[in-house]
Amino acid sequence: MFSPIDIGPMKVPNRFVVSPMCNNYANTDGTLSDTSLAYYKERALGGFGLITFEATVVDVRAKGGANKACLYSDHQIASFKRVIDVCHDAGAKISVQLQHAGPEGNSKVSGYPLRAASAIASAAGRNTPEAISREELYELIELYGEAALRAKKAGADAVEVHCAHGYLVSSFLSARTNKRVDEFGGCFENRMRLPRLIIESIRKRVGHSIAILCRINSTDGVDGGLSVQDSATVAAYLEDCGLDGLHVSRSVHIRDEYMWAPTVLHAGFSSDLVTQIKRAVSIPVITVGRFTEPHYAELMVREGRADLVAFGRQSLADPETPNKAAAGKLDELLPCIACLQGCVANMYAGKPITCLVNPLLGRESEAYLPKTPSKKVVVIGGGVGGLYAGWMAGSRGHDVTVYEASDMIGGQMRLAAYPPGKGDLTNMVRSYIKKCEQFDVEIKTNTPVTPELIQEVAPDAVIIATGATPLVLPIPGIEDAGLIHAVDLLDGKEKCGQKVLVVGGGMVGSETAAFLGEAGHDVTVVELRDEVGADVISEHRKFLMRDFDEYKIKSVTNAKVTSFFEDGVTYSLADNKEHRIDGFDSVVLAMGSRAYNPLEETIKKIVPETYVIGDAIRARRALDATKEALDAVLQL
Repeated sequence: MFSPIDIGPMKVPNRFVVSPMCNNYANTDGTLSDTSLAYYKERALGGFGLITFEATVVDVRAKGGANKACLYSDHQIASFKRVIDVCHDAGAKISVQLQHAGPEGNSKVSGYPLRAASAIASAAGRNTPEAISREELYELIELYGEAALRAKKAGADAVEVHCAHGYLVSSFLSARTNKRVDEFGGCFENRMRLPRLIIESIRKRVGHSIAILCRINSTDGVDGGLSVQDSATVAAYLEDCGLDGLHVSRSVHIRDEYMWAPTVLHAGFSSDLVTQIKRAVSIPVITVGRFTEPHYAELMVREGRADLVAFGRQSLADPETPNKAAAGKLDELLPCIACLQGCVANMYAGKPITCLVNPLLGRESEAYLPKTPSKKVVVIGGGVGGLYAGWMAGSRGHDVTVYEASDMIGGQMRLAAYPPGKGDLTNMVRSYIKKCEQFDVEIKTNTPVTPELIQEVAPDAVIIATGATPLVLPIPGIEDAGLIHAVDLLDGKEKCGQKVLVVGGGMVGSETAAFLGEAGHDVTVVELRDEVGADVISEHRKFLMRDFDEYKIKSVTNAKVTSFFEDGVTYSLADNKEHRIDGFDSVVLAMGSRAYNPLEETIKKIVPETYVIGDAIRARRALDATKEALDAVLQL
């Protein structure tokens, strides 16, 4: 992974790649912003050998978001050059991905109809695109060449033509989405005509002065789409077109659980597919797919199954991944846990992306704010919000102690690691503990904080991160029916019988049901809303529902629980009639959480500089907790 490699005329210093990720940091005129500069610079300083700039729009008619990077105009060159220059100074090579979003675009932003090979919507609910005309296609081919020339003028070492994920070029490659009968449709040669002419257009303008790569799918992942055999043929054809390298991704948006791989999928889940692509070509191949720690990446390169490895979301969580690997400090690595909360969710919403694990993402320049005089800081609560506040405050020179009332660090995030496929969450908790150790932050467990303790310690500042407790609604029988709280079950503090009723089918309840189902329990879930897992991010939910099917977990939805018994509940449906479900060995309560913050008013009288973060304000997501922890630390 630390050996150099040539991709055409470009010599990359190592095999660590930042993949192109939409971040919504660009200015509305398509230029790269100061935020873009700080973001890319941090990853160059972190040791990545090749950084691929986000999908960059080549045609003003295809702008898919208000804050998308663009190279359809000369006025955008200077901003790219400014960012590329600082990345070069840090030792990284730069590739700019060139894209026309096609059927995955945004007509409301661009003001133009969507375009695709044929008038086929990319998914249910998306606008049906217009089949792009031959005249516009030939114009677009020239626009790719002109955008590549602008990238070269800005100092880029390479350009990457986006031919994956169902975007415009991708829609031409597959017979599933290409129903044309002109020279761009029908046989394989015709369906490959568009990428071939784009490569020729780029080469005509830049010669062999910069490298040309393409990003392709290893498989589209849908019936009738490109199979891995098709994609291997595409790869070989593109090499014959004079391509210098390939970046192999996976899937169209209908199967985006294999694009934005959630926690349940592990590093290299597409490696066998990539191996088939690698066998088909002699040019360098970049693989991508949920790589966090570099061990399997190293194995892929050693075995010759790929030449470079792209760390996409891992580079968001920890831009210093290559440097830490080189220094043998992988225990200090902040891991991507594939939660998708701050990156993918914000990308789709058109907001600047952020990261649960690394709330400094998109705020990189704030890491270099002048340090304030050292203060004695007490953090109350050892969940991820408290731990992040602890180590971040320690890194800024403060004297920090984290107090945890229980005997175990990690809070809700530690328990969230127990359901099937969620074990990587433990890695995040452990990494935060390691960062506390790195910055001499003392962690005291089994130490409930009292006003007397605060008076004795006499801190200059306090950060309250006491989290949340299970929500217990005033429903008849709920207090005296011997119910088990889901968090106690996951933590091993309570045991349940064979036949289990879980009351509450949100994320905690449905994942607890999967946890029990995996262990062989007979599980039923009762949920107020019209579906279980309604608050689970869609890519995660697809695998969660697979668990429901596999473990034959039953569910009753649109059900308002009206009373509890030792062996079941009564509930009402839309018909307003009362129903009863009983005969269970155990009833598990997972109806949500409420803020736990009994100390704020008292402590503020003792320590005026007191901050409250995370669930102690209101029960929400860990993404909010770490963000608010960062905000608090920067105010110290």
